[in-house]
Amino acid sequence: MNIIHISAECYPIAKVGGLADVVGALPKYQNNAKTNAKVIMPYYANGFTKKRKWEVFSKAELFFDKKLYNVEILVPKTSLGIALFLIKIDDLLERELVYSYQDDFKRFLAFQIAALDFISKNKIKVDVVHCHDHHTGFIPFMMSNAKNYKQFKNTPSVLTIHNAQYQGQFGFENLHLFPDFKEGGGSLLDWDGMINPLAAAIKCAWKVTTVSPSYMEELTQKANGLESLLKQEKSKCLGILNGIDDKVWDSNTDKLIAKNYAQNNVQSGKKINKKILCDRFNLDINKPLFSFIGRLVYEKGADLFPDIFYKSLLKGEVNILLLGSGDPEVEAKLQALQVSFKKSYNTLIGYDEKLAHQMYAGSDFLLMPSRVEPCGLNQMYALRYGTIPIVRRIGGLKDTVIDIGDDGGFGICHDDASINDVTYSIERGVEFYTNQKEFRKIRKKCMQIDHSWGKSAKEYISLYKSFN
Repeated sequence: MNIIHISAECYPIAKVGGLADVVGALPKYQNNAKTNAKVIMPYYANGFTKKRKWEVFSKAELFFDKKLYNVEILVPKTSLGIALFLIKIDDLLERELVYSYQDDFKRFLAFQIAALDFISKNKIKVDVVHCHDHHTGFIPFMMSNAKNYKQFKNTPSVLTIHNAQYQGQFGFENLHLFPDFKEGGGSLLDWDGMINPLAAAIKCAWKVTTVSPSYMEELTQKANGLESLLKQEKSKCLGILNGIDDKVWDSNTDKLIAKNYAQNNVQSGKKINKKILCDRFNLDINKPLFSFIGRLVYEKGADLFPDIFYKSLLKGEVNILLLGSGDPEVEAKLQALQVSFKKSYNTLIGYDEKLAHQMYAGSDFLLMPSRVEPCGLNQMYALRYGTIPIVRRIGGLKDTVIDIGDDGGFGICHDDASINDVTYSIERGVEFYTNQKEFRKIRKKCMQIDHSWGKSAKEYISLYKSFN
């Protein structure tokens, strides 16, 4: 079976969020299950692509927005573990950042047209086209409606929604950018008077998946305006829980952490990694270390952190370490806290992959008070390193973490993204940390939980086979 994943991100080439981790891992595990999975993504002029050597697989031209563009399809000279095609379009895709440009809607529409042109003209074998998020949402529409792509009319398409908050909508004055499509097709692009790629994909894809079962249920109630559409298309929708790459996220082999360890020496291994963190960030190794790794945005509950941290640190019982970036106002407030709590709190604004791994290895608890969390991967990474997640019961967090107060529990859960709920959960963590016998037992249990892509990859393959 030949599967083509089309995505704006793929780790390690370009990563903004969890989408990259999924697209970088899922095809590998599908290939382990004896399918032939490939990835098509844009070429960005970033640090990774500039350091690597690429060769031209094919060349083409794209007439788009009244201009003729040169298109190159690049492949890596050294294998990255999956079959990978990068679409390079000068002046459109060949930029440093993945997103944040005013013409993003044009950039990704051009990418999608170029991707279908590439598959078609090079006769790439494909049994299923798997699209990811709104950046590739026009693919299912064009496969079934565009006159240039009639050969794809009977090729199944799958859309995976990683985050429905972002939909990429733009005005109908840009309809001329699309290749010719059959009469009446414009209604498939429309949602609430705008061209909406995510809505179009939900309408046109053969199947729609979300990255966790609970998120699928939540979207019928809260999906940034798409609730009624998802209810209407419910028969073709299902949630499949994301996995993680257990080869990358393995405390016993991870080259990015100071001291490797396994279940049998988790206590000593984590102690060494914690000491390194505490020495670097001027923290007290004798206190439990609570960490946050991620974007400082409303969806993650980051706006609550200044008040939560102040209340928790004031008691003098915890260390808190934060790695992330986002809302400038939140960043400033978090940095200001360092003045008052110099030996128990620190923050690094930005992102550092090596430090992130070290924090999973050296922290005692990981905070995830998300308002929206379609799946969440950080809690799964934390479990692999014996770090206990503190999460809100939402989306994939609800599906992957059981509270220590329940049978078989191994995490700390709360119901609301609120200052009081999160502060109380931190207090529960402090109390749990004092019971070192039980704490160490749960730590080992965390490391035994299997959230690898193996099971999820098989579920996707079963979904693909259902089209036959």
